[in-house]
Amino acid sequence: MYRRQLLVTAGALGLSALVLTPAAFAADAAPDVVAAYVAAWNAHDSSKAASYFADDVTYYDASVGKPVTGKDAAKTGVIDNFLNAVPDAVWTMKGDPIASGDKVSFEWEFSGTNSGAWADGTAATNKSFKFTGASVFTVKDGKIAAQNDYYDALGFYKQLGLMQ
Repeated sequence: MYRRQLLVTAGALGLSALVLTPAAFAADAAPDVVAAYVAAWNAHDSSKAASYFADDVTYYDASVGKPVTGKDAAKTGVIDNFLNAVPDAVWTMKGDPIASGDKVSFEWEFSGTNSGAWADGTAATNKSFKFTGASVFTVKDGKIAAQNDYYDALGFYKQLGLMQ
């Protein structure tokens, strides 16, 4: 599934060669890491999802405005928080991700029912929700070094009945 780069020589015979370049490996590795990470979220396996983070990952949620730094803090503060509050969470990529170098981006839809308490003590609302957003990942050495999420938090909170 790695990208293959066809090199055509301008020789008299017009020979071509199929070459698998190191750049091709790097280009495909980042989307594969992110896809496996999303699959772990959807399997509700926070330990597996966190295993895709670099030890010094930076997780930035634009609605919060302050990044979470470190694998353990991101697992506990983000993944565990969401999966405990929304045990039936589904995170769906909308279309194919866009990859360039070590960056991977995609639009997504997140849905579920808030049947558990949030880490900040906010009680479960038992309301279903569905909202869209986008994420930008930086993948280095096969691990997620940064995740930046952008979404309509106000719309999300309104669906939960937490804001008017």
